[in-house]
Amino acid sequence: MPTAAIYIRVSTDRQTVENQKAEVLQLCRARGYDPVIYEEVESAAKARPVLDRLMADVRAARAQAVVVWALDRLHRSMTGAINMVLECDRLGVPVISVREGWLDTGGPIRPLLVAIFGWVAQQERERLIERTKAGIERARREGTPIGRPPASRILLHGAADLVANGIAVAEAARRKGLSRSTLQRFLAAQRESRQ
Repeated sequence: MPTAAIYIRVSTDRQTVENQKAEVLQLCRARGYDPVIYEEVESAAKARPVLDRLMADVRAARAQAVVVWALDRLHRSMTGAINMVLECDRLGVPVISVREGWLDTGGPIRPLLVAIFGWVAQQERERLIERTKAGIERARREGTPIGRPPASRILLHGAADLVANGIAVAEAARRKGLSRSTLQRFLAAQRESRQ
């Protein structure tokens, strides 16, 4: 039975892959593929080691197809989506999508369709960035605090005392419920104020 590399991705750990997984597995079984799941929680805009591993397996002929829920799971940029699908094509490995049935088509129209849908995914990402920036700007204008609330000075001083008594910074931060980087900045500021 040929193997299908199933790539399932969500952008944050607050999302679930289960919605994608059920439909992708169903498509795999209908096509007669033995599924191998590559699951990742990472934004499409960042480095994705699981996808890199999947592509290494495709290049090594350990998968005879790549199955995704939607093309934007592979890549958000038009260039990235086109290049990935076309690389798989050159290797003789079809990319099959639950949402984009046209990926199964052959002939000269396919690269054009890949380009168009890749562009749409890229536009979606750009709109998301614009909406996020607009929301942050509105919150600033309205005086709404953005980001984490400031750490408690009492907790920071308590953690600094732990560090002064030989406790590692990471452990002191954990004990006081602070992030390590927040405690490190506080300690650096304290050192500077003493100089």
